[in-house]
Amino acid sequence: MTKRRTLLLVEDDSELREFFRVALTNAGFDVRVAADGWQALQRLDAQTPEVIVLDLVLPGLTGEAVLAELAGQAQTRNIPVVVVTGTNLTPTVANVACVLRKPVTADQLIAVIDRCVSSGPPPTRA
Repeated sequence: MTKRRTLLLVEDDSELREFFRVALTNAGFDVRVAADGWQALQRLDAQTPEVIVLDLVLPGLTGEAVLAELAGQAQTRNIPVVVVTGTNLTPTVANVACVLRKPVTADQLIAVIDRCVSSGPPPTRA
């Protein structure tokens, strides 16, 4: 049996978070979820995932602040991040593997994770 890849999904919209959680679990990921930036950092303290799917617009601690925190810590700076956002913001942090603009289907998200994270190409914009 192959090991399931661990993924942290950070999304404040509860319906979208659950939709992505189910789809990513069915795609073979061991998914942890966080509803905001503070929860994301707490989840990172408990377990380091292999990839992070991150919304930029979050209550409290924003996605940009989470990216800055990730980049500033040795144990998290190399975790690839797939940003999923409804904004026109384009993060410039090195660990951002790809950026997806909402609306996003589950198939699009899984394909981008596979393309940008699993195969390890240079960072691109989806």
